[in-house]
Amino acid sequence: MRWNFRRLCAAGLALVLTAGLTVAPFTPAQAESNGGVRVMPLGDSITDGFNVPGGYRVNLWQRMVSGGHTVDFVGSGFNGPAGLGDHDHEGHSGWRIDQLDANIVGWLQNYTPRTILLHIGTNDMGQNYDIANAPARLSALIDKIRANAPTVELFVAQVTPAADPAFESRIQGFNAAVPGIVAQKGPMTHLVDMHSALTTADLADGLHPNAGGYDKMAARWFSALQSVPGSLTQVSVPPVGTAVSLANPQANRCLDVSGASTTAGAQIHIWDCHGGTNQRWTRTAAGELRVYGDRCLDVNANGTANGTKIQIWTCNGTAAQKFTFTASGTVVGTGSGKCLDVAASGTVNGTLVQLYTCNGTNAQRWSVR
Repeated sequence: MRWNFRRLCAAGLALVLTAGLTVAPFTPAQAESNGGVRVMPLGDSITDGFNVPGGYRVNLWQRMVSGGHTVDFVGSGFNGPAGLGDHDHEGHSGWRIDQLDANIVGWLQNYTPRTILLHIGTNDMGQNYDIANAPARLSALIDKIRANAPTVELFVAQVTPAADPAFESRIQGFNAAVPGIVAQKGPMTHLVDMHSALTTADLADGLHPNAGGYDKMAARWFSALQSVPGSLTQVSVPPVGTAVSLANPQANRCLDVSGASTTAGAQIHIWDCHGGTNQRWTRTAAGELRVYGDRCLDVNANGTANGTKIQIWTCNGTAAQKFTFTASGTVVGTGSGKCLDVAASGTVNGTLVQLYTCNGTNAQRWSVR
């Protein structure tokens, strides 16, 4: 069921009260992409931008542009003014931690973010929903994100204040537990003190920020992102042992085994990124790119000619199946010294991936998702 949050608030409710878990559709009605670093704003109505369409995302986007960053907001939601250059997000009015948890795996698979901005827990506190276990729910949600997106930079916010004293007391208790949780989740999970960024004077209705409050949130998010430079850059070298997707930023499509075939000799092409098993590549210490566990990215017959077919084959340890990743985003075949290349710089689904002389064009750039 989709709740009309604005109507409920107009009736005097501070929060949307939901019964049971909501499972969101994974296909957005609209989506924008400029091929930049994929950032997912994730949370509830404060991420969606209640009171001020686009919320903190408007000012954050503008700060990123002014800072010279190319960023692609991602998610199944879509809203905000023209001044917001990318309207995609994953903010859901009235949602609690458990409701995000019920949907997060699908969102991660569909939108493959590089960076996540997580602000959640306000509705748990406002609905007085199993307060004692809210920190454990947040911890479990972070664990699920880390397990399904091990290369993501995850920023976890202590939630913004509320004007109501009882509500604010619950928020402060929840926020006090967040630093300890984040500290346990490894170096790619970061704490953001969003609570101290705002006062009750920055709230439009005692809960949701006004325009100035959202701008303060944007400033705090941007400062956190700047403190982790990798969060706003593409990853060009996948970590050994971690299954990732490899996207061509020019096409905004992923390295894909045609038809999800497991047959030796199956062609490699580019296709819409979806995180399926035929797009999950694991780099090994030996320089292989494995898919399905026992199939390797392979240069047909260890060829060296431009246009040589790129395929999958049973892993066999030969030079035809060994590749080197460069910091510039190219993937070079050990046996040929040539690059993985999207034929004719194509961008449509089904464009073949081939071997070709390295030339520095965007047809030969790949980034980790």
